[in-house]
Amino acid sequence: MQNRKLKIGIVVGEVSGDTLGAKLIRSFREQGIDAEFEGIGGPQMIAEGFKSAYPMDVLSVMGIVEVLKDIKKLFAVRDGLVETWSKDPVDIFIGIDAPDFNLRLSKSLKQKNLPIKTVQYVSPSVWAWRQGRVHGIKASIDLVLCLFPFEKSFYHKFDVPAACVGHPLASQLPLKNPIIEAKQELNLNIEDKHIALLPGSRRGEIERLGPLVLDAANIIYQKYPEYIFLIPAINDARQQQIEALLKDYPSDFVAKIKLMENSDIESKIGRQVMNASNIVALASGTATLEAMLLHRPMVTFYKLNWLTYVVVKFLIKIPYYSLPNIIAGKKVICELIQNDATAENLAAEIEKLMNVETAQIQAMQHITMHKQLLAGNSEDPVQAILNTLKSVKSTETVDDTGLGLN
Repeated sequence: MQNRKLKIGIVVGEVSGDTLGAKLIRSFREQGIDAEFEGIGGPQMIAEGFKSAYPMDVLSVMGIVEVLKDIKKLFAVRDGLVETWSKDPVDIFIGIDAPDFNLRLSKSLKQKNLPIKTVQYVSPSVWAWRQGRVHGIKASIDLVLCLFPFEKSFYHKFDVPAACVGHPLASQLPLKNPIIEAKQELNLNIEDKHIALLPGSRRGEIERLGPLVLDAANIIYQKYPEYIFLIPAINDARQQQIEALLKDYPSDFVAKIKLMENSDIESKIGRQVMNASNIVALASGTATLEAMLLHRPMVTFYKLNWLTYVVVKFLIKIPYYSLPNIIAGKKVICELIQNDATAENLAAEIEKLMNVETAQIQAMQHITMHKQLLAGNSEDPVQAILNTLKSVKSTETVDDTGLGLN
């Protein structure tokens, strides 16, 4: 392996994974490691020289019912990667988030007895629900790269190799973060008050949650016409989707909405919009962690297909859904989930955050958690991955039952 380039396969399914993937590729290069990268990546990774066999959007589906609609396409992509790497194996496969797809892909690679080490970067929420999945992970994954210390502790209970690499944003984003500078970065009037609306980055999320945030914003507009609403569009497809939704709303309300287009490869418009906003209303997911690290007052919401929600609610093992609340171990931000996620409820929670004292208390809690994440001892993901390549792990215990891992 010393006489040739290291071949690394990576698969990501959304913008946050693309960001982590691009940073990982740069880290390999900065440490002088000669490697080539292939699999499924987004624009940031491609800009770093990554060879993407499929568009990243092919994996941008969530839930149970939602995934079933695209199951044939997902199987075809998985089988295509397995076939490619059977003929010309990579040295190591790194699945970044997207556990529904990546854990199954790792399992398929192990069942083929291919000489490929497998890594899951960003732990699935096994500590939160369906904890039995950890046994499938142990059989098919050589290393889990965790973002948070409590995840590493969970895996060690089950003798699953894990390293806590921290979240790069915790060190990347400053503890002092003036909102005026953030507004200026987007050429916004610093005297205006802005509310960020983030219904999600996937097609299905915009369909399901777009009307919710727009209806809530319309309610706010009727009472507080001075506020301006910012909606990020990570690509042309999402922009067209949001523009189509806006056609159903009154022109005076639409005039108060700024659709913010992504202007560079990094796909950071969502972060910029949150940073420049006095209040953030966003779909539950990785973006809630970003909003927390930006110290912006927020409310989060989510709605799944009803059947998916029934299954998830039955299996969930923790009291909170959003990362800020999970990290804090208590309610820091309001979560509006499923039937509670109505336009009226969302508008009411946004209105509460207009109170300066309420907003400041939440922002101070965000800063405290930011400091806690910075204080945690984190490992270098590149070195953790290289150490896994050096180790020898038997693949004879791989589960051949055909049971899903997700």
